[in-house]
Amino acid sequence: MKKLQILGMGCPKCQRLAEAAEAAAKELGIEYEIEKVKELDKILEFGVMATPALVVDGEVKVSGKVPTVDEAKGMIE
Repeated sequence: MKKLQILGMGCPKCQRLAEAAEAAAKELGIEYEIEKVKELDKILEFGVMATPALVVDGEVKVSGKVPTVDEAKGMIE
């Protein structure tokens, strides 16, 4: 099971990233859990300086932008 984490305070870009990640995981047909990390201290623990960010199984895949669903699929696989 993939662990997807969305790092961000809940802004519209954070929401779009969550939607893209979820759509990508569904299209890939993989089992996943999604967690939204909104606490600044926890976001900083990942070394992320720009949100939103996508973390897959503990590894930061993108920060500061919202990938397309196809881009997100490549990050999740």
